[in-house]
Amino acid sequence: MKNLDILVVEDGRSQRELLRDFLRDEGFRVFEAENGKTALEKVKTGYFDLLLVDYKMPEMDGIQLIEAVKAINPEIDIIMMTAFGTIETAVNAMKAGAADYIVKPVELEELLIQIEMISERRILRKENQMLREQLRAKGVTTDQIIYNSAAMEEVVNLAGRVAGSKATILLEGKSGTGKELLARLIHHLSPRSGRPMITVNCMALSESLLESELFGHEKGAFTGASQQRIGRFEEADQGTLFLDEIGEIPPAIQVKLLRFLQEREFQRVGGNRTLRSDVRIIAATNRNLMEEVKAGLFREDLYYRLNVVTIQLPPLRERIEDVPLLMAHFLKHFAERNGKPVTGFSAEARDLLMKYSYPGNVRELENIIERAVVICRGNLITSKDLPFHDAVELSGNNQEFGAQGLNVAIENLEREMIRDAMAKTAGHQTRAAQMLGISERMLRYKLKKYGIKKN
Repeated sequence: MKNLDILVVEDGRSQRELLRDFLRDEGFRVFEAENGKTALEKVKTGYFDLLLVDYKMPEMDGIQLIEAVKAINPEIDIIMMTAFGTIETAVNAMKAGAADYIVKPVELEELLIQIEMISERRILRKENQMLREQLRAKGVTTDQIIYNSAAMEEVVNLAGRVAGSKATILLEGKSGTGKELLARLIHHLSPRSGRPMITVNCMALSESLLESELFGHEKGAFTGASQQRIGRFEEADQGTLFLDEIGEIPPAIQVKLLRFLQEREFQRVGGNRTLRSDVRIIAATNRNLMEEVKAGLFREDLYYRLNVVTIQLPPLRERIEDVPLLMAHFLKHFAERNGKPVTGFSAEARDLLMKYSYPGNVRELENIIERAVVICRGNLITSKDLPFHDAVELSGNNQEFGAQGLNVAIENLEREMIRDAMAKTAGHQTRAAQMLGISERMLRYKLKKYGIKKN
């Protein structure tokens, strides 16, 4: 983190020097600019990882500077500093391209945590860019995995790190979050990419059909088995077998799958010859398998065999910053497919799409955009083209915060989440931080900020 080059853009000399000295003491290389125009010249002639930009400045304000900087170099991260902590300011800063914003007077420890998060994300972005280059070298497109959020950066990064191993992978996430797309990414990045990835939807088949589908059957094994059939384990030899909705597998087949994961051996239905297959298993579920284990519906030993590496895909409502990218992608795709001259969204339609909670996740958004393109009469999708007729359908994203402001509303939610995590872990900070998905350092800061006792 300490090797970042930071440009502090602040017209107030005392504030600028305070930030400069603090960040230099923390080990950063720090540069200064007293206004937006000077900052822009420095960006044109030098290199910076991060800009700290004041919102209110003469001639060129912070929003204008962010837009100009992003036009020059989109890879520069920016934190907006503002004394006006309103929802509108935050939204405008993010729309312009800011990674985050902080309210004045700046709390230095909080600023340091934000910089740490941005630094970690820069590392993820570089690693993910390398993953994309690997895929392009193999002639594989990544167009279907569309994201801009930190949550998905981490998911894709973890997928890339485990792809080269032989480990069994369990993908957890609600329906429509893109588990099969991620499985294909892992397969394409693995040494098995030259062999097939075979997909089996375990929920779509009855117990007898699923057993035959996975392990194959011998001629005469059951009524209608007029010839020998090769199962998916044999077909996927040297490749990848993706078992979707693994939580739906009946107990009898769970036993056979466990044996395969332990011994890499199986028998066809109706056969007595032991076969072997070198196949990498990626399983996916929209259920909480640990809860299924506790309820006696899923074998505990099988769960731990599958759960070597678990990747949790976040629901779309937790990666709302990805919605505009997905909207644009689906609009272009379905406009071309249907031969319609639809080029964008009205302001009201865009607002509705950003406020919706998406219980069906990315798949639901895709369906909504396809329907809108098909029934749209003009060049823009309007609110009339969207299936939102009841305000109840909209998520909490559209709540009016009133006098509280955005910060207070977020802090209230954050405080309760931290209290809950600390209670569930009996005050164990390491486990609580892992549960919340933040660093221990940030947790300590939040505990102090909200006055939450460790016990």
